[in-house]
Parts: sequence; C-alpha cells; structure tokens
Amino acid sequence: MWQQVKIQLKSEDASELEQTLVESGALSISYLDAKDQPVFQKEPDSTPLWDNIFLLCLFDGNVELDSLLADLQRNTQVLNRENLTVEVIEDKDWERSWMADFKPMQYGEELWIYPSWQTPPDPNAVNLMLDPGLAFGSGTHMTTSLCLRWLEKSAVETKEVIDYGCGSGVLAIAAALLGAEKVHAVDNDPQAIAATIDNSYRNNIAEGMITAYLPEALPGLSLDILIANILEETLIDLSVKFAYLIKPGGQIALSGILEEQIPTLLSCYKRWFDLEAPIIENEWVLITGTRKA
Repeated sequence: MWQQVKIQLKSEDASELEQTLVESGALSISYLDAKDQPVFQKEPDSTPLWDNIFLLCLFDGNVELDSLLADLQRNTQVLNRENLTVEVIEDKDWERSWMADFKPMQYGEELWIYPSWQTPPDPNAVNLMLDPGLAFGSGTHMTTSLCLRWLEKSAVETKEVIDYGCGSGVLAIAAALLGAEKVHAVDNDPQAIAATIDNSYRNNIAEGMITAYLPEALPGLSLDILIANILEETLIDLSVKFAYLIKPGGQIALSGILEEQIPTLLSCYKRWFDLEAPIIENEWVLITGTRKA
C-alpha cells in the first residue's frame, strides 16, 4: 500500500519544498502541469517548466503524514493548502494497469493511432503505431488531434509536406501514411529528429520518404503543405520563413495556439495567406490558410 499527496504551487517554489518532502519520506516526486500550459524547449538540453505545477508525492503506506500535512496547510506557497488530502493507493501491476488505460484513437474517418501492444480496430484504415508517454507527443493533446484531423481530411496524396516542430514525428508519419509524395520534418532537438526517424521505421515508412532536419540544415524548399504544432511566439518568429517555404496555392496549418492568441496570429499571417475561420476546441486553436500568389 502507498500514500499519495498532490501539492499545487508555483514552479519557482518547487525545489525548496521538494527537499522538505524528501526529508519527510517521499519515495518519488513527479511534476505535473496544473494549468494545461504548453511549454516550448527553446534550446536543446534545456528543461522548461510550467509556471503552475502539481507535485505528486508518493510515500510508503506506513509513513505518518499528519505532521507533514499540518506544515503544508500552514505554508503559503502551497496553493491548494485548504483541501490537501492523502490518497491511499493499493498495490497492483502498474505496467499492466498503465497499458490498459490506452486505447486506439481515431482521427477523422480513416486515421487511427494505436499503441504497439494492441491491434488496430480496422486493418483497412490508415493505422499509425505510436506508444503513449513519448516525450515528444503521441496524439493525445488537443492541438495534435486538431492537426491530425485536418491532415486526414486534406488531400495530401502526391503532395510535398513539411512538419515543422516534428517532435515524435506523429504528424510527419501521418502525412506519409495518408499518401504524401515526400515529407520533411524539422525540430531543434536532435532527440526529436532521432525519434521521428525511429518511429517512421516502426511504421514501415519507406527509407527516404521522411527526411528529418535540424532547422539550420533545412534546404530551400517550395512545398504544398506546411503544418506546425508549436507555440505562438515561435509561430510569429517563423512566419516569414514559413511564407517562403510554401508555394502559391499551398496550404498552412498552425496549432499550439490558445484562443486569446488568435488575433495576433491572424494579423501576422494574413500578409501572406488567405486565412480561414479558426477551429477552436477546448480553448485550443487550429489556424489554416492558403498561400497567396
């Protein structure tokens, strides 16, 4: 049996409190996003953190936590101090339990993502194998879902596509499986480049179909489709580059955007693109458009 305490606080207060929790017997401490805030790794090997976090602290079932709870309830850094509780967690096969939580997910009419330990529900569909828990994304976030559904209904056959900010390669691989003629994938993290190539092999993508680059190695291209699931600041910084990467009549799809950021992005991109009405789901946004002549 185990005991778990969930503590909400600002990220700058985490290190000091973490040391106190370890001294009080915490066996593990996990950091979780408390506000569904996207973070962007601006530099390789950096470790960005959410502004508002949960510390998920696991203790042995025999540890007495009353005094710790009392201290936490008096600590003004603890944002949920008024409703702190101890959750009792029974022993079980954690790996099997974790795996059971993940099912194949459908995007549009014919695209599915499924974990490696399961069988695709429809063998005749477009099936992408990707395990959950990947650091670079596996399709579960709303912005990735928006992009996948847009790709699925877009006519990508015979098109040349770029996934900018590719992460795990989920969007690049989806484009390839949906019939793109050639796919380019870009990320500023070498680990994401390696993950994209590895995941493409696992999905039996023909060698050379997907080429992955660091940004500085990207050649001059004239593309049919650009899809970027990153963040507002970076989308603005890259707007000129994106405009030159897409041929006249080509399509763009931008996500990683919150609803309140729509006016800034529309104002930035309307210079080069005829933009459609943004698609909004649970405060997350997909902006699409066509490159002007």
